Amino acid sequence: MDDTANTSTLAIDEVEHRLDRTSFTSWVPRPQHRYRGHRLTAKRAVDLVLGSVLLVAAVPILVVVLATVRLTSPGPALFRQHRVGRNGRLFRIIKIRTMYVDAEHRLVSDPELRARYVRHGYKLPLREDPRITQLGAFLRRTSIDELPQLWNVVRGEMSLVGPRPVLTEELEEYGPYATAYRMAKPGLTGPWQVAGRDAVRFPYRARIDADYIDQWSLTGDAVILAKTLPAVLKARGVS
Repeated sequence: MDDTANTSTLAIDEVEHRLDRTSFTSWVPRPQHRYRGHRLTAKRAVDLVLGSVLLVAAVPILVVVLATVRLTSPGPALFRQHRVGRNGRLFRIIKIRTMYVDAEHRLVSDPELRARYVRHGYKLPLREDPRITQLGAFLRRTSIDELPQLWNVVRGEMSLVGPRPVLTEELEEYGPYATAYRMAKPGLTGPWQVAGRDAVRFPYRARIDADYIDQWSLTGDAVILAKTLPAVLKARGVS
């Protein structure tokens, strides 16, 4: 197939992907939602104290893993990327690098791969993603690659619990649910994590995150935190 045909196929796939989103159920936050005011001050206190403790505890693991990443593939050990934060402000999320340094080139240079990436909700199954290193696949299955985000939590850019961190271009296709992602700090874990991670496809994961904002409470956050470790250990929803 020539480049023109590949480009046309990609365009059709992306249009169909967007058309699927025109059937969204309208969503607006309830007037009585509790994600505001002094309750967020309490949430921030939990993030700062517990996030700091977890970050210190994670240091030995991070030292070993970061060194292993440097030894097993060329490139930096850490990966930084802009994500959408509260009130739509961008911040640089920090993760352990799990992809080859030319990962973006591999994606944009292969129209079929890019089309599958878009159709799959801006993700690819680990087994089918040629951008991910062998060590990176293990780090993703165990969520160890997300440990550096504890620094984002301590800095106040993220929360221990919240909606999934999303890219700007991803949020543009979330329709009315985009409001929920701009209302809250993204979470290191969240309802999507304990509900099944990659197994929860769009638009269901967006609805789950939106409902989290509407129904948020510190008790609910505690329940999600308690469910996160079993979900990670079982690699629930990791494809």
